[in-house]
Amino acid sequence: MDKRVLVEISGHIAMVKLNRPDKRNALDLEMFRELIEAAEQLNSNRAVRAVVLCGEGAGFCAGIDVSVFQGGGIGAVAGDLMQAREKSPANFFQSAAYAWHELAVPVVAALHGTVFGAGLQIAMGADVRFAAPDVSMSIMEIKWGIIPDMGLSTLLRGMVPTDKIRELAYTGRIVNAEEAFEIGLVTGICDDPLARAHSLAEEIAAKSPEAIRAIKKLINESWQKEHAGALHQEAVLQGQLMGSANQVEAVQAKLQNRPPVFADPES
Repeated sequence: MDKRVLVEISGHIAMVKLNRPDKRNALDLEMFRELIEAAEQLNSNRAVRAVVLCGEGAGFCAGIDVSVFQGGGIGAVAGDLMQAREKSPANFFQSAAYAWHELAVPVVAALHGTVFGAGLQIAMGADVRFAAPDVSMSIMEIKWGIIPDMGLSTLLRGMVPTDKIRELAYTGRIVNAEEAFEIGLVTGICDDPLARAHSLAEEIAAKSPEAIRAIKKLINESWQKEHAGALHQEAVLQGQLMGSANQVEAVQAKLQNRPPVFADPES
């Protein structure tokens, strides 16, 4: 069986590619597993400083493969798979999207063609999303008689107005790239989103890796905290960075007007 998720690492950047082009990258159970495994492996690789997430073929991801609903229905693959996984609040299905949010390093998604249902939620797990002009997006779960349950309730917080999320989730309506940008589903529209994603990943990978990880941790964990908790976390994270080898290197490189040379973080 061909790998459903391809991972290639080069120069501190990992490219993760959904690889079922004949099925428009629709997710069957094996693809869920491979997405989660890819994220776990990358999270343990200290040399990786940024991730590019994309899809092979005509679109990013058309959503859930109909095979998931066949036989005994979704209940046949529920049970333990619907319980929170070890070291994560997300269950098996949620982790295919939420794992990219949990990843210690930034994830940049390059979107093209269809980004439906599960595919939309996976895309929302990324830190930044660049879309091709042909992108069409939909919170499509209502058409299967279910709710969006792969992290949408957390991943869209603060990005898309609540009334717009309700309207799209209630109807399953498809939006084009322009509307997706206007309401906050994507960061920007460009003719070559994969090239743009790689360019941003390269820029991120050239920065101090501990500082980048700390920024993602700060934004992930502090945006919903009360002010005192958020301010405290800023101070804690900054205290961990100040005086570290890579922080000193960033200062010295700036003062000496040269490119910095950063070491991979130890933890």
